[in-house]
Amino acid sequence: MKRLRIIVVLTVLAVFLSGGIALGEDQKPAEQKAEEPKVTGSASAAFLSQYIFRGYEIGSHSMVIQPAITLSYYGFSANLWSNFDTRQHPTQSFFPSTTGNSSLNETDLTLSYTYTIDKLSLTGGYIWYGTQYANQTQEFFLSAAYDIISKPVLTIYQDIDNYPGTYFQLAFSHSLPVYKEITFDMGASFSYEWGQGNYWKTYQSSTGAYTGDKYSAFHAGMLQGGVTIPVTKTFSVQPVLQWWFPLSGDAHKTVNGVSYNPNGKLDNTVVFGLNMAFNF
Repeated sequence: MKRLRIIVVLTVLAVFLSGGIALGEDQKPAEQKAEEPKVTGSASAAFLSQYIFRGYEIGSHSMVIQPAITLSYYGFSANLWSNFDTRQHPTQSFFPSTTGNSSLNETDLTLSYTYTIDKLSLTGGYIWYGTQYANQTQEFFLSAAYDIISKPVLTIYQDIDNYPGTYFQLAFSHSLPVYKEITFDMGASFSYEWGQGNYWKTYQSSTGAYTGDKYSAFHAGMLQGGVTIPVTKTFSVQPVLQWWFPLSGDAHKTVNGVSYNPNGKLDNTVVFGLNMAFNF
């Protein structure tokens, strides 16, 4: 029901925005029409060997399909994203209700606004995580991006619901021309996780339970390479390869074979797949 409400909201938003533009065209002189902002958007799908979220393995040994749609208007954006696991398998961070079956196990809604000052872009927003394998939760986030050669982006996420804590992420990206419009795309990200609620208490051998200090550590790193191949002016495909790895001993730590982090330990993990994107 919640997922249906989200889809209805996005549909109404799209109709409202497109209707608003049509009304503006009828009322304003022709010379002003070209200056009006218009709705833009993208539809994409990723076909990956595994779903990794902030270093945590959400399923394994199974291809996942991740469709997404984004609508943007005058700095405001709405994004709907889903994860479809073709064959669910449990991991140290993922405990599905059924094993071996396919499942649409997550649908997220992101609402944001971006303000640009020369090369600096500031974005604030809200994320609703509609997870089927864990308690659904909500976050606010702020990010700052600077348009230089490495395109650094610092983002701070604050959970305000079931998993109170702050997640800091610093990301970089750069593209190199290969042939005509084809580019080789490099990316990297590094994070720190600061758990604040009782959920984040760590595992203690003395009690045999999660009764220790709250988890706080340099968390996940990721390196990525891909090749973007434009098929048309609006449609492109990108084979991609990612390497995820823990940034600290605490992120990878186990105590008597049990994960120190209540969300599960991080491992070195390679993910590969194909991204497809259509812009409109």
